Amino acid sequence: MHNAELIRRDLAAVWHPCTQMKDHEWLPLLPIARGEGVWLEDFDGKRYLDAISSWWVNLFGHANPRISAAMKDQLDRLEHVIMAGCTHEPIVELSERLLALAPPGLARAFYCDNGSSAIEAALKMSFHYWLNSTGRADKCRFVTLANSYHGETLGALAVGDVALFKTTYAPLISEAITVPSPDAYLAQPGETPADCARRAAAALEATLQQHAGEVAALIIEPLVQCAGGMRMYDPEYLRLARAACDRHGVHLIADEIAVGFGRSGTLFACEQGPITPDFLCLSKGLTGGYLPMSVVLTTAPIYQAFYDDYTKLSAFLHSHSYTGNALAARAALATLDIFEQDEVIERNRALTAHMARICEPFRAHAHVAEVRQRGMILAIELVRDKATREPYPWQERRGLTVYQHALDRGALLRPLGNVVYFMPPYVITPAELDRLAEIAWECIELATLDPVPFGDINSDGPSGWLA
Repeated sequence: MHNAELIRRDLAAVWHPCTQMKDHEWLPLLPIARGEGVWLEDFDGKRYLDAISSWWVNLFGHANPRISAAMKDQLDRLEHVIMAGCTHEPIVELSERLLALAPPGLARAFYCDNGSSAIEAALKMSFHYWLNSTGRADKCRFVTLANSYHGETLGALAVGDVALFKTTYAPLISEAITVPSPDAYLAQPGETPADCARRAAAALEATLQQHAGEVAALIIEPLVQCAGGMRMYDPEYLRLARAACDRHGVHLIADEIAVGFGRSGTLFACEQGPITPDFLCLSKGLTGGYLPMSVVLTTAPIYQAFYDDYTKLSAFLHSHSYTGNALAARAALATLDIFEQDEVIERNRALTAHMARICEPFRAHAHVAEVRQRGMILAIELVRDKATREPYPWQERRGLTVYQHALDRGALLRPLGNVVYFMPPYVITPAELDRLAEIAWECIELATLDPVPFGDINSDGPSGWLA
């Protein structure tokens, strides 16, 4: 097999996600034959540093021997069984361990297939809780942050606020109540990130005072709005949002699908509040990047609102065919073993500090408005004008230039519009981070030239080169 042959076959049969397929008339696909650690290799032997953890899922490297061994062992025992009426050892152990690690007060684990599915389940649980416990069908709306993203299914889209994903499907989705984001990039002159968080929390308080009677839950991405451009905010907002929800009788849903499992610097971002949400949604890194799986962790009182005689028709009738898959559960258990045995969170602190040091020079770049970091996520915001923070027009697809040149240099970067970010596997070395920063600098130098030296800027809509 060679790259060209696989590309030809792919373009005759496959429809890729988050992609304008017409681009591939001139932009080659990247065929991957194998992976090892932070590296991916194509069929012609060229290697690429996976700087984005293959859509943020891979924590401990490709073909990790410990996770692979656990899955091979599980293959000879049980691959899958229906979770309605059945159970198995890996899912019980995984539930016990997740609940022991999670913020205090979370007591039950409900499994789904992917991140969007977990969001859908949490939204339905919240509404259904209020219906079961108080008989109130009017608490059916949700509050979401500006610039938030929670997934692609219709319920998840409804509580998101990234127009690129949402606008087309507006006739199909319910209307959420949007409140200002605590995004520190939007701080007013003289404001600290904590000040910005408090200002946004005051707006949330006013909204809940007005709408609490019809609101089931507030949904947030704790600390980092990932698909919204890796925008980051102060943990003060978590504390204030939790308190506001408690005052007004509204649930708090924490979408840690992207930021959970160490990405934010703690195992769960909510720890930095510290807060306990009513629903904690997890996916992506849950299985170390091996298999799709997600989970909603929730509290005993919420679980009890569904626990009744069958004839009351109060059960949560929500399911997925592969819920609680045994292979995925074993991968997740192996992932938790690595966290426990290798002191990953502590080790990541050194990588986080190194990433910060080597990216400090980007702050002085004439077309970089901000370098921001939260744990193992670092983002570099490109702008046309540094003084005014005027962005580049999306039609110019500057991020696509970064993507193309990075591949030429042996790195997989996939900017979010004009935001270049690093979100690498935790097994990356300082030397590999150095190489990544060097490549990113070259890419940004090229991407901020006029005219743009790579790419096709004659597109019909906002760039789909996202994460």
